[in-house]
Amino acid sequence: MEQNLPDNVPPPDRWTLVRDAAVLQVKLIVDGLRDLVLVPASLIAAIISLFGGENGRPGPQFYRLVGFGKRTERWIDLFAASRNSPEGLAEGEMANEHNIDDIVGRMESFVIDEYRKGGVTRQAKEHIDKALDKMQRQFRQRHKDDAA
Repeated sequence: MEQNLPDNVPPPDRWTLVRDAAVLQVKLIVDGLRDLVLVPASLIAAIISLFGGENGRPGPQFYRLVGFGKRTERWIDLFAASRNSPEGLAEGEMANEHNIDDIVGRMESFVIDEYRKGGVTRQAKEHIDKALDKMQRQFRQRHKDDAA
């Protein structure tokens, strides 16, 4: 299946895809845990706001929690990997500042530095590349066999 890509925008390389897929999984877990905590917390905050206000007006607890949820949503930036897609690159999507990608970026920098030094990560990358190449060849062969 051929994709219509914007002109002059290369598709992401294999390692960008692997990184983005792994980061998305971590982000989905973090986002799910956050939602798991926010469901009961928002109900409790709403009840406290309703009964804890003054002069017949609700208290601010619920909206503080909503603000916190919004900040964590920006920090998680669940679908930031879309910036690496040809469409995202063509549109010039910008990264949010100070989010989970900062942490991943620091870890990635460490791994890249180790790779450049010729450490264990270089050997691991070579082994993974060979395995991925083999899997791609097998997938293409099966796809070709199924089409025939």
